[in-house]
Amino acid sequence: MTQADIGGTMIEPPVLDILKRERAKALSPREWKFRLAGYGFAIKDVRGQQVVTKLPQGTELGVLPAHFA
Repeated sequence: MTQADIGGTMIEPPVLDILKRERAKALSPREWKFRLAGYGFAIKDVRGQQVVTKLPQGTELGVLPAHFA
């Protein structure tokens, strides 16, 4: 698994669309994370920020925008 570099990496728009769509369908943050795993994504907390990663390698895609929390 890679180290968290929470610099200014932007998440690609298609991935943000999936995250947004699944967040709207989920009843809780726990269900949302479970649904994202089905698409091959995970969210991990790093120094107070949520980082989107690609499963199973844990490759970081970027920091989740604040409005998703």
